[in-house]
Amino acid sequence: MNKAQLLKGLLEGCILKIISQEETYGYVITEALNEYGFKDLNEGSIYPVLIRLEKKGYVTSESRKSELGPRRKYYKISPKGRDELESFGRLWEDISVTVNRILKGGVIHE
Repeated sequence: MNKAQLLKGLLEGCILKIISQEETYGYVITEALNEYGFKDLNEGSIYPVLIRLEKKGYVTSESRKSELGPRRKYYKISPKGRDELESFGRLWEDISVTVNRILKGGVIHE
């Protein structure tokens, strides 16, 4: 299985969670994901997800001047995004329990 395909949907939920904790920008989101264990991710793979989240209305953005260089685009979760994050959490819980049960051999054959 292609890791990138599996990550695509998961990243949206993980990024929403990071943004829900504080308004932030792409580099910080990438660093947080790397620290959590998504070691292969870079900003180039995060920005398409952020654009998708914004188009869906899950986040809003605002361009702000940076003291360290070019303007930065800050992202903030929307009420619709909070609802989506809650749904993602429930779905992930269900899926992870099921997949773990299967991988650990807990499937009952009839």
